Amino acid sequence: MTTTEYLVSGMTCGHCELSVREEVGRLPGVTGIEVSAETGRLAVTSSVPIPGSHVLSAVEEAGYTARPMADASSSGTTDPGTRGLL
Repeated sequence: MTTTEYLVSGMTCGHCELSVREEVGRLPGVTGIEVSAETGRLAVTSSVPIPGSHVLSAVEEAGYTARPMADASSSGTTDPGTRGLL
């Protein structure tokens, strides 16, 4: 399992979170999504590595912009320093 985190701009509410979750959830291999309008964080867990460009395109399709978090990619688990922020 791989978890990669992104910072999403423009989300303001639960509906925004739902839109991002739906678009990213359509990507093959995605097994989990955590998204927070409050923090702007998006964590994508997948059974296989998913190109960041695919996630960024899905976020754009939902109507928002995103960028990868610099050191948030890991295999197996999310960075312990970010737990509780999503």
